[in-house]
Amino acid sequence: MLDVFLQTLPFFLLIAFGFGAGRSGFFPAEATTWLTRFVFYFALSAMLFRFAASLSLSEVFEINAVAAYAAGSLVVYGIATSLALIRQRGIEEAAIEAQCAVVGNVGFLGVPMLAMLLGPEAIGPVMLVLACDLILFGSLIVIVITARRDGRLSPAVLISIGRGLMANPMIVSITLGLIWAALNLPMPQPMDDFLTLLGAAATPGALFAIGASLAGKSAERLTVASWLSFAKLVLHPLAVAVTALILFQVDALTAKVMIAAAALPVAGNVYILAQHYGVAPQRASAAILVSTTLSIVTLSAIIAAL
Repeated sequence: MLDVFLQTLPFFLLIAFGFGAGRSGFFPAEATTWLTRFVFYFALSAMLFRFAASLSLSEVFEINAVAAYAAGSLVVYGIATSLALIRQRGIEEAAIEAQCAVVGNVGFLGVPMLAMLLGPEAIGPVMLVLACDLILFGSLIVIVITARRDGRLSPAVLISIGRGLMANPMIVSITLGLIWAALNLPMPQPMDDFLTLLGAAATPGALFAIGASLAGKSAERLTVASWLSFAKLVLHPLAVAVTALILFQVDALTAKVMIAAAALPVAGNVYILAQHYGVAPQRASAAILVSTTLSIVTLSAIIAAL
């Protein structure tokens, strides 16, 4: 485990540097917003396009793998929802807590880290997990909260979800990359060099932005945040391990990557959604902060075990 910990340590040190810069005020919240936007729309998109352009659709989309990840995630989603309802938190808060329990920081942390630690063969399964999170759970929370508030699910909501997915640069870049690969188009050297150069900014930029954004997070509701962190860092990878290795018998490499991806800390966009809907933003904030801190140990342990 020590070897894996030392390999993951630089990633978390970059997060720590970002946290320190944000906490000291040297890197203000406005700067974090713009850095995040640069990574999200440009650097990470370039990285994902270049990765996808070297893959075939079968390397990214495998029905057993999709079913295994979705099934394992939905089990944990159901547990988190049930416990929130038992505590009488209501449907909307339950949806936010369930989102914390299953949606990890795959885009900003998982893609660069797992591709580096587990090799280029991990890229396809990581993209599969990212797509599941964006399409399945990104849509589910909107459906649940909107249906609860309106008392019904209108076609306008579904159209809005579809537009949002089509405008998401991560989905767009992966889709365009897979189309490029399917058409067997050559990658001109200047274009490859450009994508490599721009994509190289994704890892340090994303990790620094994660840390800087955490500087503005509070650690309130530690009891609930600790439970949600346990659900995300331990229950989620355990559930995916059972569904991938036992129920759906996914190939070993893909299963390992999906389990590692499931062990990632809570994604920052959960807080954005919670804040957007005005539903338990401090709880989501605390879950992100606690899970990211604990993942320094738990993620290394899980990757080492795999």
